[in-house]
Amino acid sequence: MHADRRASIDYEAFRAEVRDFALTQCPPELRLAVTRLKKVGRHEMCTWQKILYAKGWGAPNWPIEYGGTGWDLRQRHIFDETLAECDCPTQPYQALRHIAPVLIEFGTVEQKARFLPGIIRGEVHWCQGYSEPGAGSDLASLKTQAERVGDEYIVNGQKIWTTGAHEADMMYALVRTARGTRKQDGITMLLIPMDSVGLTVRPIRTIDGLHNVNEVFFDDVRVPVANRIGEEGKAWAYGKFLLSHERLGGANVAPLLRLLARTRRMVAEEFRDEPGHPQKAALERRLLHAEAEIYGVRALGRRAIEDIVHKRPLGTISSAIKLLSSNLMQTLDEIGLDATGRRVAARFRITGDDRANAGEPGVEWLTNFLHGRARTIYGGSSEVQKNVLARTLFGS
Repeated sequence: MHADRRASIDYEAFRAEVRDFALTQCPPELRLAVTRLKKVGRHEMCTWQKILYAKGWGAPNWPIEYGGTGWDLRQRHIFDETLAECDCPTQPYQALRHIAPVLIEFGTVEQKARFLPGIIRGEVHWCQGYSEPGAGSDLASLKTQAERVGDEYIVNGQKIWTTGAHEADMMYALVRTARGTRKQDGITMLLIPMDSVGLTVRPIRTIDGLHNVNEVFFDDVRVPVANRIGEEGKAWAYGKFLLSHERLGGANVAPLLRLLARTRRMVAEEFRDEPGHPQKAALERRLLHAEAEIYGVRALGRRAIEDIVHKRPLGTISSAIKLLSSNLMQTLDEIGLDATGRRVAARFRITGDDRANAGEPGVEWLTNFLHGRARTIYGGSSEVQKNVLARTLFGS
């Protein structure tokens, strides 16, 4: 975007417009699901996506020719931050923010026409088929095979920790179509319908008692060659392109600030009758340290945005943001749990029902704490991010 156009945008007026829309048009039941730390799934995300689409705000990060808004990067950041501040559900990020940019960048004209409309309208829900039992952070070790037979690929193998697979219509998956000199070679990206014959989804009930993730098994699943993204064997670059979009999401610190405010309220409520209790003072000090770090992440995120706007290389900034924001989420979860202690733990139940711990704020907090243990693993583990930073700072 040219500098003269950026200078003509009133960013604060834009922020106020987004805030007014969010507070008046996001249904109360959706905002309540977010404020109560409830699991937000397909229903919440797609309902909100349809409202945003009707407003013309369905795809902030897409080019105008595909139905996007044409907003600059600062506007997109303000949009995401303001919606989070107003307790709106996230948009269907696997579809809108992950696979859609890949389709726009590497997909065919036919693929864009076939898949993008369902994404922007909130009608087709997607999941990501990356991790496998032996290929998590070391994704290039994936073993799920796809053999080309005529105009189809025959897929066999397994994916694991697949968020939302039980609710999804489509999966974008990395599969192995050949063995190369490097393990990153011979990887292909396929778009796989979740109702395909031979595809089985099995739930994984995690430590928080919720069903968010799944195992997905492929037994001679047939996928049209027309559903391949880009060239065969070249998908490692497409996968890295997608993950770069995912990790910079931590630049939006509104969820951190929202969690900080809730944690402060919880600490105040727990010690309402003992305002001078030494544990309360200790927890408040920890909250102040966390708050300072959050504003540090916000500054880092804004620097990243400026680097992108001015076409400067990002370097390792996305790894730093992912590392810091994940750790801060866990820190705030821990402070809240330390405030409530055994009183909450004694009432926590794992029953196989996602609603088992709903309605009790303290118990819901424990659910969130347990779910948050994975924050430093998914999207690139903290150990991997530290290695990326170390190689850059100290040399390989």
